[in-house]
Amino acid sequence: MKVVNRQEPWLLLIGDVLVFVASLWLTLFFRNKEMPAEAIFLDHLWPFSILFVVWCGVFFISGLYEKHTTSFKRHLPIRVIKTQIFNIFLAVAFFYFVPYFGITPKAVLFIYIAVSLTLISLWRIYGQKIFGLAVRERALLLGRGKEMTLLLEEINGNPRYGLEFVLAFDLDKISEINFESEIIKKIQSQNISVVVMDLQSENLKKNLSHFYDLLFSKIRFVNINSLYEDIFDRVPLSLVGYDWFLENVSLASRPVYDMAKRTIDLLLAVLFMPVLFVAFTLVWLLKKLEDTRPIMIWQARIGYNGAVIKIAKFRTWLYDDAGDEELKKKNHITRIGNFMRALRIDELPQAWNVLKGDLSFIGPRPELPVLVKKYEAEIPYYGVRHLIKPGLSGWAQLRQVNPPKHDPDYNETKTKLSYDLFYIKNRSLVLDLVIVLKTIKTVLSRSGK
Repeated sequence: MKVVNRQEPWLLLIGDVLVFVASLWLTLFFRNKEMPAEAIFLDHLWPFSILFVVWCGVFFISGLYEKHTTSFKRHLPIRVIKTQIFNIFLAVAFFYFVPYFGITPKAVLFIYIAVSLTLISLWRIYGQKIFGLAVRERALLLGRGKEMTLLLEEINGNPRYGLEFVLAFDLDKISEINFESEIIKKIQSQNISVVVMDLQSENLKKNLSHFYDLLFSKIRFVNINSLYEDIFDRVPLSLVGYDWFLENVSLASRPVYDMAKRTIDLLLAVLFMPVLFVAFTLVWLLKKLEDTRPIMIWQARIGYNGAVIKIAKFRTWLYDDAGDEELKKKNHITRIGNFMRALRIDELPQAWNVLKGDLSFIGPRPELPVLVKKYEAEIPYYGVRHLIKPGLSGWAQLRQVNPPKHDPDYNETKTKLSYDLFYIKNRSLVLDLVIVLKTIKTVLSRSGK
């Protein structure tokens, strides 16, 4: 059952390119006040084509080819405008610093800026409604908890999905329902063609026999876990059990992936060494102006297989350990610390941890031992995140809106774990590349968590 249109990103990409090309044609039309000759158009198309490729890459990093969930749609207009403004600055720099194309598009470029910004905004904000015009299948939802509520609101509030829930039942209250009369007969009378169900519910398991005859009515059945993951890119913790982990979490050897990932880690870590040296020198000079305390700290974290590792960071707090209440009152982020955090400099020394093999560039972020102990006692399956090597950046860091900080936060940590489990289940070089590109965008926009 394809609720999310997998072809949509490609259709968006094709639409973007067509809009960019059409904007160029219209620009030459407005500039010359006549239909542009083929030779003139092609002379401009070649250099602009280089920009089109770069612009589409920027669109990807900015998340404009992601699933258009309800939350995404709310921020779409401002994201499109901001991204295209950034692209415009790239275009100006490209033509004025790489003048090798035999054209001087000063007037053309400024007209193109206005035309392309208008057209791409209209296309991305309004033109995409065509993706929501398909007939939506009528569906029944049998779920429980907040995951059921989130799924119901997201599916029914967004016409881009291929189905609509016309009926929904809370399985925690199903004992109060006459299953045959209130569910099975309504499926038939409401012309429902898809049933989404929580197969972990004991109440549902007792009534599964009622669905057998519906198989002959060509009704399709979908596991709510799969649908939830497909839409929200995370695992619904309260809906999974031990069988889910046995089926989806495997530590079997993956030689090609493991070797490629480690090779990329080593190459990137080596490339980071000159940057780390320059950053170390700069931080050392600045810290000397502020205090004489060591510029480096080594913090304990829980790494692969639950082992304690020491990760390197530039000092940003006045004291290393503010566990003492009196010391905690005096502790604060220093002025140089604020500067380093703003530019993400404080995390650069962890490239050394990647070189050593304690960390990967991509993976769940390692947590403090004291917090791990608390979370493992309160949050089911929390230790599963230690089955793979932790990383400098991860899926949760990019996707979670309100990540937990250094104080215990059980609700947000559950959300973080749901993203970590999604990564563990789906990890691949393609997903790692997506995380790398989006991390670059996060760092440049200073919107990291």
